Amino acid sequence: MSAKRHKPDEIVAKLRQVETRVCEGVAREEAIREVLITEQTYCRWRKQYGGLGTDQLEELKRLKKENDRLKEAVSDLTLDKLILAEAVKVKH
Repeated sequence: MSAKRHKPDEIVAKLRQVETRVCEGVAREEAIREVLITEQTYCRWRKQYGGLGTDQLEELKRLKKENDRLKEAVSDLTLDKLILAEAVKVKH
């Protein structure tokens, strides 16, 4: 049986649930168990997504997508430049 992959919005929701339960007086370890994750997962998620709201999460997704698009464009242009440089060397 493979582990479930949580989506970023689900992760933020679970982090909020834990924070809410802790504010209600429940022990952090117990609150983590209630959302069905391990403490290690909680710490990793908190490090990565802690403090993000849903609007910030959407902005992060948009920026990652834009970054991937730009990286692809740079790699294409670099390849074109190398091909042209080789073509110039062959002519001389």
